[in-house]
Amino acid sequence: MRAISGIWRWRRNPLRRATDLAEAWVALVAVLLILVVGPVIGALVGGVAEDALQRSVREQRESRHLVTATVVRKLDRSPLDADPETSSGRDLRSRVEADWTAPDGTAHHGTVVAALERPHRGDHFTLWTDEHGSLVARPLDSATATTHAVLAGFGAALLTAVLVEAGRRLALWRMVRRRYARWDQAWERAGPDWGRTGTGS
Repeated sequence: MRAISGIWRWRRNPLRRATDLAEAWVALVAVLLILVVGPVIGALVGGVAEDALQRSVREQRESRHLVTATVVRKLDRSPLDADPETSSGRDLRSRVEADWTAPDGTAHHGTVVAALERPHRGDHFTLWTDEHGSLVARPLDSATATTHAVLAGFGAALLTAVLVEAGRRLALWRMVRRRYARWDQAWERAGPDWGRTGTGS
């Protein structure tokens, strides 16, 4: 990382300029921010994400129910269905008409995707529904929620490091521009006398 190489400008050198020392301080601050603030922000974001996702896991477990459905008849294959020749066992699904009873006791009938390779009338399979029997996605499990929270924390720490490095580069760019402007001013002052005899050059 270039921030670490900037600290090298602290070494004693008769040609070291004040701007070199300033660049070293900027590099040190950037390294400290990346090593200390980045992980802290990552931990905070990960913790907040973990709390929110685990709360969502609990809510989904309470509001989503696994019910048993019965195949009424198999429907014709859809172009969106998995190809049985290329699919693994867990990818084999079939579109069927099915009946199921909601947790509140109401009967439901509809077209669903069953995890059955060759469904026949009367076959049973499970569905996730809400309290009233409407189809819902499988509830989020705790391990997946934790994984998402860890990724969120890692992403926040990485974003912090990127922003700090971008700030360091911006500060360095401004320092270099200011240094070049000073050089231009010095050359303008020395320019008229450059190369003349008796001017002390």
